[in-house]
This record gives sequence, structure tokens and C-alpha cells, in this order.
Amino acid sequence: METVSGIRAKAIWVVRGLVAVLFVAIWAAQASIMTGAVSLGLFWAVMVLGVYITYRILDVADLTVEASITLGASIAARMITAGASPVLATLAALGLGLLAGLVTGVLHTKLRIPALLAGILTMTGLYSVNLLIMDRPNIPLLPFKVDSVFTPLVNLGLSTDVAALIVGAAVCVVVAAALYWFFGTEIGSAIRATGNNPSMVRAQGVNTSTMIILGLMISNGLVGLAGALIAQYQTFSDISMGIGSIVIGLASLIIGEVLFGTRSFKSTILSVILGAVIDRVILAAVINLGLPANNLKLFVALTVTVALALPVFRDYGRTLVRSLRRPGSGEELWRRTPAVPAVAAPPGGAPAAPAASPGGAPAASTAASGDARATATDGAASKDDRGGD
Repeated sequence: METVSGIRAKAIWVVRGLVAVLFVAIWAAQASIMTGAVSLGLFWAVMVLGVYITYRILDVADLTVEASITLGASIAARMITAGASPVLATLAALGLGLLAGLVTGVLHTKLRIPALLAGILTMTGLYSVNLLIMDRPNIPLLPFKVDSVFTPLVNLGLSTDVAALIVGAAVCVVVAAALYWFFGTEIGSAIRATGNNPSMVRAQGVNTSTMIILGLMISNGLVGLAGALIAQYQTFSDISMGIGSIVIGLASLIIGEVLFGTRSFKSTILSVILGAVIDRVILAAVINLGLPANNLKLFVALTVTVALALPVFRDYGRTLVRSLRRPGSGEELWRRTPAVPAVAAPPGGAPAAPAASPGGAPAASTAASGDARATATDGAASKDDRGGD
């Protein structure tokens, strides 16, 4: 009979095939919309990689993401409208994201504030900082007719969506390669070990507080970078654009892990990127089908709920497969129960010999021998008593 792992592997490949077919069909039907959705998904994938560092590697629920993505978008929009280079503005967004992670890390490790509350405090403070940077609730980029990181490709004759797709793919490749290299170094391995077993890491003489701060800085730096890219693609920066970003990040993370697996660190990074793209494609497809804008948040909440519950459904499926493999039917029980050989009666008609005892002798003979020995012993004792009298 086929093993549980074999059935699970086939089921995963079937789901992946269905997702691929659905993805190609939607892209063929709405090529322009899907190109934009994939491009935006690649930018969000950078943010999801940051969420992965805190949520999976450090095992910390960091809500700074809600504000650091807006921080990156606001500083990029403000610098670009002021005439700065788009590349320099994007790097500045990365740097401010690092500082936001530093603040959260210091609050958590040095001031002993719980990680969740430290993230909330930083997020609340960054709301005012973002307003100070933009000097208004939002900054549109279209009226200023400014350049972006996509302008060189657009000048070559490519559309904005295709240029964004190329830039997003390139950024994801660079970020994924950098993360894969860094977390294979001694410092990166220490960060991973800190999230897995901090007591063991402290016993090795590693400062876990420094590792946590460094992990939070890298995470929010990637989130700030994603915010700058998203603002340039959407041509605006808004104070509320980060609301719900942590939920989107977790949904993309879970979708990628369930559909594509986490066999190694390399495959996990790829799964995170693909999960973010699939999440954006689903949202674009639903909107294209006529979902009212007022119901979009409800759909996102339902999608996230299903994504977070996928591991539970997977465990239920494994339990069901195991229960089907247990002996329940008569045929299965007959296959598993060893046959008991029948003992034929001797020609004289005497009863058959009983089954042998563990010692090798028949059980009844062993019992009879024991009774005979007990009778002989009692007789000898009685004779001695009479002799004594």
C-alpha cells in the first residue's frame, strides 16, 4: 500500500499543477492585469521576506512593518518630488527601514518591553514621523512628472508594467541571493539559532540581544525598500498604505509554505516569493471579476483566514489518510491477521496434542508432570511424619 508521504507528495503536486493552470488561464485572459499583479506581487515579496525573518527566523511578532513600509514610501516620494535620484531615494528608504528596526530592537532587548508592544510603540511613533516627512497625508507622483527606477526601461520602449516586472524580478533575485548568503555566515547562523534556541546560543557566548536587533533591522530594511518600490509603481505615497500589510505578509508566507514546501532555506525563500505573487494575482482576479471595493478588506480577511488554516487542514488530511490505512474492513483484517494452522487428530481417535508451551513441552504434559511431582513430594512428607511418630 502507498505510504502517507507518497500520497501527500502526489496531492501537493496536483495542487501545484492546478494553481499553475489557473495562473496561466487568468494571465491569458487578462494579460495586462496579470502582468501588473505579478509585478506588484514581486515588490510585495520583498516585504514578505522581511516578515519571514521576524515571524519564522526570530519567532517574533513585529508590527513595525505596518509603519516601516509607509516610511519607505514616504521618504522615497518626498525625495523624488524634490528632484533626487530614484535610486538614491530607494536606498534612503532602505536605510530608514533599518533605523525603524533598530528602534524596535532597542525597545525590546534593552528596555525589556515585549516584542509585540515594542512594535506597536514604534508603529505609533512612525505615523507622526511619516506625516512630518510627507508634510501631507499623501504625495502623488504623476503631477510632478518625475522619474522612477522604471524610467530607464520605459525609455527603451517597454511598458511600465513590463519594466516593473523586470525590476521586481531583479530585486527579488538580488535580495534572495543576499539573504541566502548572509544566513549561511556565522552571524546569520547565530540569528537563526537565536530564534530557534536562545538559551543554547547564550551558552555559546553569543549576545542574543544583538542578534535580535540585527534581525529586526534587516527585516524592516527590506520592508522599507518594498515600500519605496511600491510607491514608485503606484505613483503615490499615502499615510494609510501600510494598514493590513502584516496580514498580507503572513498570508503570502503561509500560502507559499503550504503550496511549495520548506524543505531547505533556499526552497523557503522561493516559496515566500511565489506566495506573495499568488496572493496578488488572486486579489487582482477577484477585483477583475467585479468584487466591490467596499468588500475588498472582507475578502482579504477571509483569504488570510483560509491561508492560516491551511496547515490545520493539511494535518486533518494526514490523519484521514492514516485512518484509511488502518485495518478496518474484513479483507484488510484478513490480510494482516496471521493464519492459525489446524492440528489434525491422530488415527486412534485420541484427542490432538495441545499447543506447546514456551519451553517447548506440551502445556498439558507440563501441568501433569507438575501435579505428579507435587503428589510424590506430599507422599514422601507423610511417610517421614509416620516414621517420626
